[in-house]
Amino acid sequence: MFEGKTICVVVPAYNEELLIGRVLDAMPNFVDHIVVVDDASTDRTAEIVEQYRSNPSRDGDRAIDQVPAVGSQESAVKGKGPAAADDGRLSSGQASDLSDQPDGASDAVHGPRSTVHDSNPRSAITLIRHDRNCGVGAAIATGYKWARDQAFDVTVVMAGDAQMDPDDLPAIVAPVARDEADYTKGNRLFTGEAWKLIPKVRYLGNSALSMLTKIASGYWHVADSQTGYTAISLRALQLVNWDQIYPRYGVPNDILVRLNVYDLRVRDVPVRPVYGIGEKSGIRIWRVVPSLSWLLLKLFLWRMKEKYVIRDFHPLVFFYALALTLLVAAVPLTVRMLWAWGARGTIPSINALACFFAIIAGLQSLFFAMWFDMEHNRALK
Repeated sequence: MFEGKTICVVVPAYNEELLIGRVLDAMPNFVDHIVVVDDASTDRTAEIVEQYRSNPSRDGDRAIDQVPAVGSQESAVKGKGPAAADDGRLSSGQASDLSDQPDGASDAVHGPRSTVHDSNPRSAITLIRHDRNCGVGAAIATGYKWARDQAFDVTVVMAGDAQMDPDDLPAIVAPVARDEADYTKGNRLFTGEAWKLIPKVRYLGNSALSMLTKIASGYWHVADSQTGYTAISLRALQLVNWDQIYPRYGVPNDILVRLNVYDLRVRDVPVRPVYGIGEKSGIRIWRVVPSLSWLLLKLFLWRMKEKYVIRDFHPLVFFYALALTLLVAAVPLTVRMLWAWGARGTIPSINALACFFAIIAGLQSLFFAMWFDMEHNRALK
């Protein structure tokens, strides 16, 4: 426990046989429970996690509750709690998530909730396995739903590739545990080490996406949007529909937008970037930035509708609409002006005035809308 609050750590993992043990070994003592979500790894990730039941790597005792993979013949649940069997089968692509069990099944599999939180001097481990690869966002959602149903006070996400320094965990957890924030996220860009340690292409791509995420999410005070080192409160877990979350790399951006719709407080916490420890990234910046930019545009429009039209009304939607209309109109006006200049050697005065008016008025409306949005969300720090 941390300052009287129960702590669960969700570890999404895909083919992390080289580093998953390092993550589990380094977990701080105040963590009550670890949920490893194996996203259909093809290596020994799940096997290594299972070994922590019989061969704990730390002097404290650990227990692993294994949730069988979908379609698996294995139904016995292992752990310190009473043995149980699960004969149910989930549809393809879903995890064996306890949130899908009927009332009382969670206790049957894991024992009473007090046992989950208090029976072990160190954190217990639950292994949940996807039957097919669904993406890091889907893995996080699976872990979040499990932690929500077990009513943990604070739920943290730490990747299975050991790129998140466990020494930073108290700083990540503290604002949520003390009810100073509903969601905290690591920020690797606070320190001067980031430019030296983070690969340059990833640093620049992250910076671009962070700027777009500020606009899309309404959290203008946060940066390093792509970090997955986060902590979230039970209240926030209960408000968000995790079945609708983006299933892959854009999940941090999606979560921020959804939290803003519910007016939840978000805080950045400085963390140390960790690279060069054997991790392998499958991210391709030249593919991720365009796809996430499109995702952020859709999320921005959804937030405008949900927050400023359906749930409440704010005139900033008119400013954004006016800015969009004027800036779009400026494109053909600019093209016509340049064509006339090249073909005739002169620029029609009416065309030039219309073009400059559309651009200036459009940018002014855009900046007013951003300012209104910033002021409206100022209290969500």
